[in-house]
Amino acid sequence: MSEARPGRLLELSVTDLALIDRLRLELQPGLNVLTGETGAGKSLLIDALGLALGARADTSLVRHGAEAARVEALFDRLPEPLIVVREVATSGRSTARLDDAAVTTARLAETTAPLVEFHGQHEQSRLVDARWQRDLLDAFGGHGDARAAVAAAVGRWRENRTLLAALAIDPREAARRLELLEHEAAEIAAAHLRVGEADEIRGRLGAAKQGATIARGGAAIREALDGDGGARAAAGEALREARALARLDPRFEAVEARLLGADAELDDIASEVRTLLDAVELDTSALEALEERLGTIYALERRYGDDEAAIIAHGERAAEEADRLRNLETERAARLRDEAVLLVEVATAAEVLGTLRRAAASRLADGVDEVLRGLGFPAGAFGVDVGRRIAAKDEPAIELDGDALAFDASGADDVVFRFAPNPGEPARPLAKIASGGELSRVALAVKQVLAQADETPTLVFDEIDAGIGGRLGDSLGRSLWTLGRAHQVLVVTHLPQVAAHADAHFRISKRQRDGRTVTEVDLLDREGRIVELGAMLGAADGAALAAARELLDVAEAWRGKPVLAG
Repeated sequence: MSEARPGRLLELSVTDLALIDRLRLELQPGLNVLTGETGAGKSLLIDALGLALGARADTSLVRHGAEAARVEALFDRLPEPLIVVREVATSGRSTARLDDAAVTTARLAETTAPLVEFHGQHEQSRLVDARWQRDLLDAFGGHGDARAAVAAAVGRWRENRTLLAALAIDPREAARRLELLEHEAAEIAAAHLRVGEADEIRGRLGAAKQGATIARGGAAIREALDGDGGARAAAGEALREARALARLDPRFEAVEARLLGADAELDDIASEVRTLLDAVELDTSALEALEERLGTIYALERRYGDDEAAIIAHGERAAEEADRLRNLETERAARLRDEAVLLVEVATAAEVLGTLRRAAASRLADGVDEVLRGLGFPAGAFGVDVGRRIAAKDEPAIELDGDALAFDASGADDVVFRFAPNPGEPARPLAKIASGGELSRVALAVKQVLAQADETPTLVFDEIDAGIGGRLGDSLGRSLWTLGRAHQVLVVTHLPQVAAHADAHFRISKRQRDGRTVTEVDLLDREGRIVELGAMLGAADGAALAAARELLDVAEAWRGKPVLAG
């Protein structure tokens, strides 16, 4: 069974990081809230999580007296959790591990980036990135098929563009190249090479160099067989005598038969020797022709390949390339025609995607604006603009509604999130106007609207309530709890109205231990939460506890069920 994609954060363990000597945080699904007095280490836990996910290591965070700080995060995954470990030594050395395998910090960050998204006063986050805004809009609108159609059309256009660029050869260079290719193809064709021919010639020449010796030896064999008093004459004389004796004495018939066989064998040997001698290359002109042929093959090998097969293949390629060059203008014209057709295809797909985006932009803006009104912003504070990118003078372009537009695989649209937090002020791009606290709340609103489309398992909001009073805290808490139905949400807050909506409430506190200050974390039960909410309201008396209990009761009533934590 293949491993499932990692999901929410199960556990965060921190050792020797600033005020934390040893701490283990078991996070829950839904809305996890961290509260505690200023300086207790709430944001330090967020920093620890960032460190585990590949953030820049700072040796000053190593606890005094320790050699290294260690952060370990466990993410939900089947069949076993994903284990992420980061260590930072006082020496400045940083190490990272994924499932016990050492990796680079870059690899660590790449692997964990899809798992956690941070939003905080000091995090501009992906929300201000124009490309991310476009991606969010497409996710919200469900434009996957339309966007894939644009990417496919652009891919076909780029492929044709690459082939067209390869045809952009200077005419003089093309003519020179054609002449060279034609010469090479003709030279190789004229040679009429055969694969293995050089080996065959080398064998024949090697044998020819021994021709004289072979001829002398062969003549001696022939003389021994056929010369005066040679073996064949002696055998013939002996056969005649044996034949005469066999007529007188039958016992010599066997001798006659054997001599008859020997005479036939000697005749056969003499015939084979004559054949072999006839094949010996003694013709000087023939040998010179073989050496000249071998020299031709060697010359071709030096220029075109290591053997006959390589030379023949080179000749075929040269002929094909020469044919292509002869038809260069025809092919270029065909590619230019294809260019126009493919750009129309890109324009058609981009127009469909743009129409979908403009419709989705209106729905997204209305949805986010509605959430933002509950967070204290005026109606119409948020908007989504979908514009078109006008192409530069020398930039490839498609034509839509008479405009020459730049494009890429994502289409021809610019998507801009606009924000007007103050009544009477014009809306401006979100990246240029939102403060850290405002940006966090906008991110929350966007995430709430996009909850079903966004696949990021864990969302982290650090002090998202900056600048928000108690009146809006309940609305912020409701938004965070709603977001927690589709994601795991981790929030650092100072507002009891927000904390009252937690699925799991953790109190971060400082303690003195062995003369050292340490940070501790506790998962609170319902009574513990009432005490903590009372402290967040500014007192620990009966009135504060009553108010805290009421806050929790109101939150539970809104959600329709009691909190299950602790």
